[in-house]
Amino acid sequence: MTPERSGQEKSGVRRAEMIVLKRFLQNRNAIFLLALVCGLIVPCATPVTRHLLLPVLALAMTLSTLEIGSDVFRKPRALLFPALLGVVMSYIILGNLIIGLSAFMITDEEIWTGFVLLAAAPPAIAVIPFSVFLRGDRPLALIGTVGAYLGALLIMPLIALGLLNTAALDPFQLVLIMLELIVLPLVVSRLLLRKGWKERLDPHRGLVTNWCFFVALYTLVGLNRDLIVGETARLLPIVFISLISTFFLGFFIDWITARLHLAKATRTSLILLGTLKNQGLSGGLAVTLFAQEAALPSAVSTIIMIVFVICLDIRQRWE
Repeated sequence: MTPERSGQEKSGVRRAEMIVLKRFLQNRNAIFLLALVCGLIVPCATPVTRHLLLPVLALAMTLSTLEIGSDVFRKPRALLFPALLGVVMSYIILGNLIIGLSAFMITDEEIWTGFVLLAAAPPAIAVIPFSVFLRGDRPLALIGTVGAYLGALLIMPLIALGLLNTAALDPFQLVLIMLELIVLPLVVSRLLLRKGWKERLDPHRGLVTNWCFFVALYTLVGLNRDLIVGETARLLPIVFISLISTFFLGFFIDWITARLHLAKATRTSLILLGTLKNQGLSGGLAVTLFAQEAALPSAVSTIIMIVFVICLDIRQRWE
């Protein structure tokens, strides 16, 4: 073999390796699984990434809401029904299911507290960007999430007072989260649309959004890694409740809404609103106001959420 041919073969191998690496860096499901594995195996970067959590979520929200036109907000009356749907899916359906299963299966007071906090939390901010890449109804996801957060200002303290005998859940914290992770990104995305930046950002939006979620998911799993690994004896009922409130409930919502002949995009957004809770908020409240073990339901729910969203993505591509 001549040196020239050998050099060409090595160059071809390098190109093939670069193609594989590029595909991996753009593969959403691989990125999510990598975040899960890294959070469990090498959580040492979480002291740094925890400070990046809000900025990367805000960036993901900004890029995702570029898909939602400003005309959605020109008819205030039309926003009322999707806002109420957000409250119904996140609290009437998902919240009650979590509390009902926990009351039946959980005897540990700390774990019960964690599930109550999870049920009281509003939907995950990720509902909106997940709705974008799963081709859901984006305005429904956005308005439903905002409606549930507004409802949470009243519902969260009531749940805490009724089930935990405490009113320590501060509605002001929810207002700050709404401003930082919903209102501000929405305003910035409107400015970018007005300036005509959407077309310039389109080739990079998916890649940047996926890696923003890598940081967020890695941080949420990594921060709770010791609890997950060190409390294995207490995990079984937590895993069962988390599976029922995501996989079973998600596919039940899909089955019901399909029988009602709702559009696929609408069904997808309703599934996300009805299965994803803000585990970061509930876990943070658990650690701050109660025992560290009370964060276990939020930690386990985060892992189940990653797997559930990957399954939704695979099913959507297959269909």
